[in-house]
Amino acid sequence: MQIIEIKKGKLGSIERKHPWIFSGAIETDTTNIEEGELVRVFSKKQFLAIGHFQPSTIAVRILSFQDEEIGANFFEQKIKNAVDLRLKLNLYAEDNNIFRLVHGEGDSLPGLIIDFYNGVAVIQCHSIGMYLALEYISLALQKVFGEKLIAIYSKSADTLPARIEAENKYIFGTCETPHISLENGIKYAIDWVNGQKTGFFIDQRENRSLLKKYALNKKVLNTFCYSGGFSLASIQGGASFAHSLDSSKKAIELTNQNVELNNMGDKNLSIVADTMHYIKELPEEYDIIVLDPPAFAKHRDKRHQAIQGYKRLNEHAIRQIKPGGLIFTFSCSQVVDKSLFTNTIIAAAIESGRNVRIIEQIHQPADHPINAFHPEGEYLKGLVIEVN
Repeated sequence: MQIIEIKKGKLGSIERKHPWIFSGAIETDTTNIEEGELVRVFSKKQFLAIGHFQPSTIAVRILSFQDEEIGANFFEQKIKNAVDLRLKLNLYAEDNNIFRLVHGEGDSLPGLIIDFYNGVAVIQCHSIGMYLALEYISLALQKVFGEKLIAIYSKSADTLPARIEAENKYIFGTCETPHISLENGIKYAIDWVNGQKTGFFIDQRENRSLLKKYALNKKVLNTFCYSGGFSLASIQGGASFAHSLDSSKKAIELTNQNVELNNMGDKNLSIVADTMHYIKELPEEYDIIVLDPPAFAKHRDKRHQAIQGYKRLNEHAIRQIKPGGLIFTFSCSQVVDKSLFTNTIIAAAIESGRNVRIIEQIHQPADHPINAFHPEGEYLKGLVIEVN
């Protein structure tokens, strides 16, 4: 295993247990280190960490601050710890079998995402090192879950550089899609082969449940609806109706499939339209509007543009919602932090000329844990605002 030396004066983040080492902190010539290779990190002969190397801005993703073997036992223990947390959270239950099983740095496995759908584990590797460790990860999942595991699907072709030639495929067992799974008593047809990400947006589970609390007898508009999660949750909570809006015909087909699966067809109307255009002049007054757009910015140089997008979107919704109405508004852009997002919504409220108050501050759920030493892991933020 090759050794990397850290520059003098660049130890601070490692000493604070941050799981990333940036290329600018490295003293060693790394040209002969292979992508994804395990490296040991030192400073003046003192061991600091072990992790996966990649020739990029984030040069090392730290797996352990102990000098230990990174093999089958290591991955088995990490995945067992992740499963134990989800069992503690009661996420693998009679009415729920959808949850995030591994959340990268939050579960001390940087570069690895595993989502669980009713017996099927769907893996996305965001680092080459994790992709090279798929065999260990697969064996660990099989050992921890035993007979409860139906299949493991690796879906990393979209998350790794094209030169890696990653193939989306089953690496254990097989399962037809869509695969029916449960979130808090609602059935979803999950298609990890053709769907976005791993097939579903698990991170809004608790926020969908929160919406149910407010939905009784309300008229709901769910924008950027994808598979209709907020719509179904609101109908389950007693909404008069839900209008599901998305620019993608495939997303609307998925929403309709889930609506029919739960016998909610009489309460939902699906609309194919661009939200930014549609919301400028709504055809009727709604009691609740859900604004859950995709990330408007993935890099810092796009942050200002993203802020303007969030402001316009929220201003239109605030202007038009029924007096006393609620807006569930979200950002999943990691480069837009909680404070900046809140200030953007306040700016939109000022521009609208209406009275607005924040009644809920919401974020990602507990199966998307945040490593205390990696604040970048907090990416989802949201507000419930009341408009008068």
